[in-house]
Amino acid sequence: MSHDHDDRPQLTAAQAAAALNPPAGRNGGDLVVESLQGLGATTVFGLPGQHALGMFDALRRSSLSYVGLRVENNAGFAADAYGRITGEVAPLLLSTGPGALTSLAALQEAAAASAPVLAISSQIPTAGLGGGRHGYLHELRDQQASVRDIVKSVHTVRTASQIPSAVAAAWESALTAPHGPVWVEIPQDVLLAETTLPVVSAMDATPRELYPRPELTVAAAHLLSNAERPVIIAGGGVVRSDASGKLLALAEKIDAPVVTTFGGKGAFPWEHPLSLRSWLEDRHTTDFLEDADVLLVVGSGLGELSSNYHTFRPRGRVIQIEADAGKLESNHPALGIHSDAREALADLLEAVERREDAGAAERVRTVLEKVRVRIEAQELTLEQQVLAAVREALPDAAPSFWDMTILAYWAWSAFDARRPNTMHSAQGAGGLGYAFPAAVGAAAADPTKPVLAVSGDGGAMYSIAELATARQYDLPLTWLIVDDGGYGILREYMTGAFGEATATELSRPDFVALAESFGVPAVRTTPESLAADLGKALAAPGPSVVVLPALLRMFEPTHL
Repeated sequence: MSHDHDDRPQLTAAQAAAALNPPAGRNGGDLVVESLQGLGATTVFGLPGQHALGMFDALRRSSLSYVGLRVENNAGFAADAYGRITGEVAPLLLSTGPGALTSLAALQEAAAASAPVLAISSQIPTAGLGGGRHGYLHELRDQQASVRDIVKSVHTVRTASQIPSAVAAAWESALTAPHGPVWVEIPQDVLLAETTLPVVSAMDATPRELYPRPELTVAAAHLLSNAERPVIIAGGGVVRSDASGKLLALAEKIDAPVVTTFGGKGAFPWEHPLSLRSWLEDRHTTDFLEDADVLLVVGSGLGELSSNYHTFRPRGRVIQIEADAGKLESNHPALGIHSDAREALADLLEAVERREDAGAAERVRTVLEKVRVRIEAQELTLEQQVLAAVREALPDAAPSFWDMTILAYWAWSAFDARRPNTMHSAQGAGGLGYAFPAAVGAAAADPTKPVLAVSGDGGAMYSIAELATARQYDLPLTWLIVDDGGYGILREYMTGAFGEATATELSRPDFVALAESFGVPAVRTTPESLAADLGKALAAPGPSVVVLPALLRMFEPTHL
């Protein structure tokens, strides 16, 4: 059997000589960082721990930039944001046991949002593996079992020579659509043991492309070309696959109104005549979607939030384009197309026939007017004023990260993201504490743009330690903390369900004084001065905090 080597990287004479005479003093940790460098990584996130020290020592012999956070979960959120913003793999270096377990909530968010995070964890020494109770520090019976339900794939290493292949396989898995978090674990003694293996050179871990099957494209194009009332739901898959341009071209070619999910914010121009915006938690929008005779769902599983809490009942034909096979037809029968959104939209764009519908824009205007009247009747002017102030202060190209807080729930529906891949929240898994550490990751990815984080006072307390990180690396990020004295949305939920709230009221610090104690400038603002104060903070170099004492309320839901 012969092999074609022509397309493989060829070593120069100098590289060949280096391979035969590797530098002394390298260990398993060096193989980890050399593998990451060979795959194209430039920045890693993490937190050192006793079993992982071999990896961290190797960092100083590498060209990788290291961003160290104060809590593993926050390091995971930072890596998640780096992956979302760049579309590249974000390495996350973790220690065994408590360090590994503390990252799990962040990895759940990365899985839900399809963010490519490569978690590399240490393990107890090889002699202790296998489930026996040897009493090693950080020992778990089966560390992988704790992560297997969360990540896309698990890759184990037991010898130094396995490290490059395991890291490359995990890298490819993270970037294969749908993107997601992956897990590599390496025992402490393997990381520390000296190695005479050659320095890892350039590696290939090109992900498989996920193309639509042609017969499904033909069927979908026929349905859309002959539809009377086609509508498009654009989800996070459109943003992740950089398919916003294709989406716009298709919507205009067939005159189809477009609504974006909360994960798909920015996928379609907010002010476009065909834009239904993001009012998915509104019965007027739900009615309009149910009335479509052909509904094209791109990059969304139509989960709880995207289906108005599962009250959505489509009456027409559904076409669903989704890279995650598990989400295909998981909530509604459909013509299911297992594909990356960009590839599927490109093929559809070629296959559909032009369809003109002069009344489509008018129907969109009617729905948006009904939504506007419904919201205005609830006299929520403060909330709309605060959201408008944030939009005024935030530069169009600046990314923003939103915690699970009332202002974020407003933003899901009512905030114009203006550009694709600029607005991100923790709505995938729904955990608290996402916004500020995620902003750290985004600022590390591109320090030339200001980054905004938005939290409530409850969520902010999860992330206070990362003020030290932002100051240490002098990152250009501004943290808006809306202080209402507790878990505001849970207060509303409990009061609505039980007549009064329990466990929602919080004692909290003076956030301005606390930020200043970290050397981070801070200001207390009002709804009237918010736009000016936030704009000034975003324009200043380095980190800053803006605190807004305000009791915001949610608009009334329509699904109850």
